[in-house]
Amino acid sequence: MRTTALWAALVGLPLFTYAQQTAKPPLDHSVYDNWENVSSKAVSNNGQWIIYTISPQEGDGRLVIYNARTQRSLEVPRGNSAVITQDSRFVVFSIDPFFKDTRQAKIKKKKTAEMPKDSLGIVTLDKWQLWKAPMVKSFKTPEKGSGTLAYLLERAVSDKDSTGGTPLVIRQLETGKEDTIRYVLEYAFSKPGNKLLAETSASKKDSLAKAAVLLWDIASRRTDTMSRGTGERKAFTFDEKGVQAAWISTRDSAKALQHIYQLYYYRPGQDSGAIAADRNTKGIPAKWGVADTSQLYFSNNGQRLFFGTAPIRPPKDTNIVDFEVAKVDIWHYQDDYLQPMQLKNLSKDLKKSYLAVFYPDTRQVIQLGDTDLENITTTDEGNSDYALGYTDKGQRIPLQWTGRTLKTAWLINVKDGTRRLVKEKLDGSFYISPKGNYLYWYDLIARHWFSYESASGAIRNISAGIPTAMFDEEDDHPDAPEAYGTGGWLQDDRRVLLYDRYDIWEVDPLVATAPKNLTGFVGSRDKTRFRYLKLDEEERFIKPGQDLALSAYNEQSKYNGFYIIKRKDAQPQQLAMGPYAYQFLQKAKQADRYLFNKSNYELPPDVYTAALSGKTASFDEAVQISHINPQQQNYNWGTAELFKWTAYNGKPAEGILYKPENFDSTQHYPMIIYFYEKLTDGLYNYQPPAPTPSRLNISFFVSRGYLVFAPDISYDNGYPGNSAYNYIVSGARALARHSWVDSTNIGIQGQSWGGYQVAYLITRTSLFKAAWAGAPVANMTSAYGGIRWESGMNRQFQYEHTQSRIGRTLWEKPELYIENSPLFQLPKVTTPLAIMANDADGAVPWYQGIELFTGLRRLGKPVWMLNYNNEAHNLVQRQNRKDIQRREQQFFDHFLKGAPAPQWLEHGVPATEKGVNWGWDTGQ
Repeated sequence: MRTTALWAALVGLPLFTYAQQTAKPPLDHSVYDNWENVSSKAVSNNGQWIIYTISPQEGDGRLVIYNARTQRSLEVPRGNSAVITQDSRFVVFSIDPFFKDTRQAKIKKKKTAEMPKDSLGIVTLDKWQLWKAPMVKSFKTPEKGSGTLAYLLERAVSDKDSTGGTPLVIRQLETGKEDTIRYVLEYAFSKPGNKLLAETSASKKDSLAKAAVLLWDIASRRTDTMSRGTGERKAFTFDEKGVQAAWISTRDSAKALQHIYQLYYYRPGQDSGAIAADRNTKGIPAKWGVADTSQLYFSNNGQRLFFGTAPIRPPKDTNIVDFEVAKVDIWHYQDDYLQPMQLKNLSKDLKKSYLAVFYPDTRQVIQLGDTDLENITTTDEGNSDYALGYTDKGQRIPLQWTGRTLKTAWLINVKDGTRRLVKEKLDGSFYISPKGNYLYWYDLIARHWFSYESASGAIRNISAGIPTAMFDEEDDHPDAPEAYGTGGWLQDDRRVLLYDRYDIWEVDPLVATAPKNLTGFVGSRDKTRFRYLKLDEEERFIKPGQDLALSAYNEQSKYNGFYIIKRKDAQPQQLAMGPYAYQFLQKAKQADRYLFNKSNYELPPDVYTAALSGKTASFDEAVQISHINPQQQNYNWGTAELFKWTAYNGKPAEGILYKPENFDSTQHYPMIIYFYEKLTDGLYNYQPPAPTPSRLNISFFVSRGYLVFAPDISYDNGYPGNSAYNYIVSGARALARHSWVDSTNIGIQGQSWGGYQVAYLITRTSLFKAAWAGAPVANMTSAYGGIRWESGMNRQFQYEHTQSRIGRTLWEKPELYIENSPLFQLPKVTTPLAIMANDADGAVPWYQGIELFTGLRRLGKPVWMLNYNNEAHNLVQRQNRKDIQRREQQFFDHFLKGAPAPQWLEHGVPATEKGVNWGWDTGQ
């Protein structure tokens, strides 16, 4: 008997091919590369110009420049990383080399210097003129200035001086005049664009070239030398006005065994940059110095310069012979972090620095952070005299089983470095208000928000006066629920915005006035969740009279949209709301011009624009300006709808049902069930056909004549497996009552937590004809003590407090770990199972897949396992994503449609044929 016939006898496999009747062809694996998305977009400050980049999944993209006044567009092939200058007159962007050229260079294994290079493009907007420059490594424009551009050229292939810099060109955008600084390694503009710092190297081919830091004045087009000599300089920064400058530097050669850094500072009146701080500076701890990883920044008022310090590491011992030294990790029970976590964070820890501040006027250095207080947050753009300091030191060991740590906070006086203890051992997180007048936090145990007044030290419960819950009322984890969150502060720290489930509250941090429902209880009345959208990236607080843009989501209809609150109005005003995903709202700084993406399952996420004016403004007249994926209309696509039923536990349930575009209720359709936890929030999300990292390629299977069902699951603590059964199986059977569902051909697919649920379900029911489990946990008893290698964390917290939802230790409730583990019930399995378990999975140890596979194999059950070598929990490499999509199609087509089995299913692929024979062929 052939193997196919054996499977047919075991699981009732129909030996026929499902006949799909359609006027349009279904999607196939060749469509992926050309399917597009809008990868970035922006609007000019004056609202006239809109730019967006359209990128295919693989291939050459294009930049589109759109004139909102004339509705004309200009497309630039391969343009990306575009910026509109602050004066709304120019668009500057990179132009990628042709995809095919880069691909061929990779095939030929060309060196980096020989690879195809980017170009630079500039469009003069009022003239629609395009100017290009070849061989450009990078470009920069001033953050708040206009009229000037700097771009760094690539090294010519003939130039073998790999240690030297390359020409930096400074271009006046209006006139096209250019100046060049030679041998530049690094450069930075001041925010207003009046100055530019550049580090130059000593070139081997030019004896006159010296390593230096140069200050270029944009107006005079002249340079001053800030520093000269060998060494390394980096982290260039200016103050807000472009007057003061700073960087860090070392005079040690690149080959030195130890590098000691100094902080350099410059302001007008000095001949050059001078050392502001080094290892010998008063205020810096003994045996510490300026950290080479310092992130330098000036306070907005220019009176402070913040930088990082760190203990000076000893030089490398050259007497140690590497191959004679033992390689050993020592795990100690009193370590703050487990060794895997220490090793995972080793590079970050070696680069760790601690915040200090330099006062230019007094030349004083104040150390703010140290090894006992690692985390320092300044506020008011560095102007505030207060900063937040917090640490979890001494509370890290419980991270192993809780998944989080208790934190202690101090209020730090930035002027003298003194500290005031605020609160110890908080189960939650600390924040500081924009002006520094308050620290605030959400206490997970108390389930309330609190403020700490910096001036008086008074602590107040600021959410006690709100009659609704501040925590996630639907959280079904065995742990304290998280807060709904905050929306920001009003100017001068007068009020803070807090969220409940639906509405936004304006709260007094002093509790002198009662909380005000900013959204007028419209959210709770309509079951619509409102959240504030910050449309200005530079916004530090909400200004008096400022209009507030809101995102909106209705829990019942699943509609999405945008609202706006006119500060003089009592009610939020609807801008857009409907059966769509409205996303990524943006606004021009100086005009009422808005951009957003709008989509649903049938409509790709295109860019729309609208100009608001008047009291009854809305997005009803929004104009669609992008039109991606026109090829979709040529294929059998699909629809998405909400399906409701009653779960086995008697509770109402809902999920998303996807149907083919050519759905015919008189036909019978095979169905695949895909699940995770709750997915109905994405009812109106677009699902592009793409070789996904792990999840089901929904649009692909729907196009090919499958129903796809995505049910929501609510969990009971201690019984995650049975909870999945209650919702998934009840939903499948509720759908199967419809004649158009082929109840004899239902499959399931899940990844990670979904993969676990797949493995569990096939031990409880024979309903499913085929099952696919990606990165599943099969044995909770062995997984409980394992390591999540991507973070180095132990997995105990996951079972006791988070997703796995057991809620007790293995020693307290071993029976729950066994009951919820598929491994112990494998003799009951009758469903053919495909497993993906990758050997570099950093979340679920791949031996869990091995336990599941070897158990089923020993029992003679049909089971396959795919191990994508050196791949992660979710596939990263595109070729592997394409491979798994093909295999998933073959797997479900075979078991649910009766298609011939490919070789990898029928016979497998021997190791001797690995990389030569993929096993896709059916032999027919």
